[in-house]
Amino acid sequence: MIPKYTIEYSMPLRRHAHVNHYHTDDPVAAKEFLEEALDRGLKLLAIRHEGVELAPKESDRLVNDAARMLAAKRICASLNLSADEERFRFGLMA
Repeated sequence: MIPKYTIEYSMPLRRHAHVNHYHTDDPVAAKEFLEEALDRGLKLLAIRHEGVELAPKESDRLVNDAARMLAAKRICASLNLSADEERFRFGLMA
């Protein structure tokens, strides 16, 4: 059975890059993983949906959503805001 979402990423280990795959059937879990990957500075190699690599526009949308989630969390932590206050003032998690 092919997972709905597969994210191929690499972790820099000194001179070599180790390629890993993250598999999930949940689109929310895929965005949360992308958020964590962006936060940790992992290199994203490919995003696939049902075994087919997403078009650049679609994968950019997923990465953009993950980046907005990460930015919203950082703003909430830095300014001591609730999610509702962040949404009202900055509109990142709309």
